[in-house]
Amino acid sequence: MDAKTAAAVAAAKAAGPSNGESVRIDSWIWSVRLVKTRSIGADACKGGHVRVNGERVKPAYAVRVGDEVRLRHEGRERVVVVRQLIRKRVGAPVAVQCYIDNSPPPPPREAVAPAGIRDRGAGRPTKRDRREMERLRGLGAAPSGFAEALRAQGQGRSQNRSAGRRPSEGRGRADDQGGAEGL
Repeated sequence: MDAKTAAAVAAAKAAGPSNGESVRIDSWIWSVRLVKTRSIGADACKGGHVRVNGERVKPAYAVRVGDEVRLRHEGRERVVVVRQLIRKRVGAPVAVQCYIDNSPPPPPREAVAPAGIRDRGAGRPTKRDRREMERLRGLGAAPSGFAEALRAQGQGRSQNRSAGRRPSEGRGRADDQGGAEGL
């Protein structure tokens, strides 16, 4: 541990609670950088995504040294054992020393294929590009047989002709109104 980290650890210990005092769980998971903001930590507690020693907890739960904290956040479960109580947010090298990380390893990056990443400066995607990106992402807009299904139900363009109207009737085109014929 270098001098800067040692000084930061000493400052974190000084800023921590004195003997007998406790720290809120939402504040602690924010302080050790498991979540970005304290409000996200509080929302995670309210949503049941934070468990201490196997029990769901509220944001004001008092965490103690030796407690096992399980946090589901951003599609990953973090399992940590509290080593040190701190109240103020500290740098990452100091935060790592405040808990023992027993989390399962994150999924490999190759398993999650980046779908639809375009080169910078390639411009706006064409309609064909957009449809291909949606297909890769699995969003799948309307299936290609959608128009045929509408026609089979009698809801396609042929509906105007079956009613005895021309497709241009009632659209207010100049050549249908007779006002611009002599020009």
